Amino acid sequence: MKLPRVSGEEVIKVLVKAGWSVERQRGSHIVLFKKGTGIVVVPLHKELDRGTLRAIIKQSGMSVS
Repeated sequence: MKLPRVSGEEVIKVLVKAGWSVERQRGSHIVLFKKGTGIVVVPLHKELDRGTLRAIIKQSGMSVS
């Protein structure tokens, strides 16, 4: 499935709704944490590469549907 082009802010909003919490920010990268799952780092870019988005989805334990 071809992934859509989304921004880092949009990805963070989805992860927060899914129970992730923002731990910290360093430069243009946001670190999110969810107990039992671990951490996910999301770059605050206007458009994320599809490979980066795919990696974030995989690390968060979510799926594309």
